[in-house]
Amino acid sequence: MDGLGGLPRQSDRLTELEAAKTPNLDRLAAEGECGLHQPIGSGITPGSGPSHLALFGYDPIKYDVGRGVLSALGIGFDLKPDDIAARGNFCTVDDNGTVTDRRAGRIGTDKNKELCEELGKIELSGTELFIDTVSEHRFLFVLRGKGLGDRVNDTDPQETGRRPLKAEGEDDASRKTAALVEEFLKRAGDILNDHHPANMVLMRGFSKHPDWPTVPDVYGFKAAAIANYPMYRGVSKLVGMNVLEVEYGIDKEFEALEANWNDYDFFYLHVKKTDSHGEDGDFEAKVSVIEETDRHLSLIDKLKPDVILVTGDHSTPSEMKYHSWHPVPVLIWSKFVRPDGAKTFGERECLKGALGVRFPATDLMPLVMANSHRLEKYGA
Repeated sequence: MDGLGGLPRQSDRLTELEAAKTPNLDRLAAEGECGLHQPIGSGITPGSGPSHLALFGYDPIKYDVGRGVLSALGIGFDLKPDDIAARGNFCTVDDNGTVTDRRAGRIGTDKNKELCEELGKIELSGTELFIDTVSEHRFLFVLRGKGLGDRVNDTDPQETGRRPLKAEGEDDASRKTAALVEEFLKRAGDILNDHHPANMVLMRGFSKHPDWPTVPDVYGFKAAAIANYPMYRGVSKLVGMNVLEVEYGIDKEFEALEANWNDYDFFYLHVKKTDSHGEDGDFEAKVSVIEETDRHLSLIDKLKPDVILVTGDHSTPSEMKYHSWHPVPVLIWSKFVRPDGAKTFGERECLKGALGVRFPATDLMPLVMANSHRLEKYGA
């Protein structure tokens, strides 16, 4: 559940996970091992890309990739080795150019397509430009040309009340990219000027497609991803998972899990709205998504997996309306675990867990492998 971790609300000092009615998660927690993992490092607020890579066992510092590549793979864009990809956000700026809404009110995808069609008409000298819809306020930006670098900073200031940042490159090739980005942003602003609330764009995660070892190579199993949102489909493709086509909805995701159960060794199932509602500051809506997910977990008894791992990629407390550095609740269930002191699944109960507090997220996949008897003994 994306952005699962939370902070206590003022009324009863419960987090979203603690306030939710979750009989299935509570049973798994009582029978399993619990703890709180740390996606990147102490005090570090993680983005979704690196925190997912950590969950899959990749050191997020060593295996660093920008959001652009993940967006491109997520929507099936044919990204070439030298292409520069970035994730764009339609945003709202005031008359002074100050950002008042980083997501332009989460405009609908149909409106996004209309605006992308207009931005796609922009021509940049000596370079091909591709603009494509991702979802809601998000779009894909790709430059294709010679001598381009991807060491360009984000123009997204990551908070309202500030002007977008200027794109700047760290080397000659990246400075060439940055100049093209600045040209695009100026012309995009002219085109979007009358399209309130989506009257400007912000750019994030400039990157090229990396060449990394894949999940099948590293772990030796056939893996499937069940996710609706393009970014998470993208990170799954990047690490070699087969991304299943699935209709929108938690119920549809669990239906896909059951329908494909015998075809794969490992499933990654992603629930997005826990994060979205956290970013919107909607405590009750986030609770509702946690409860809906819990109801569908009753299917697990029927499928009889060897191992169940439930966690989030990072914390997104409704109290903060943003990703945070707080460690993330996690439970592992299998017939080989040692049940610990946690009786329910929540932040405070996870403090009692055998997995510990602030242990690296990269430890989770080896534990999954061990509990499914997929690791051999080390040494004689």
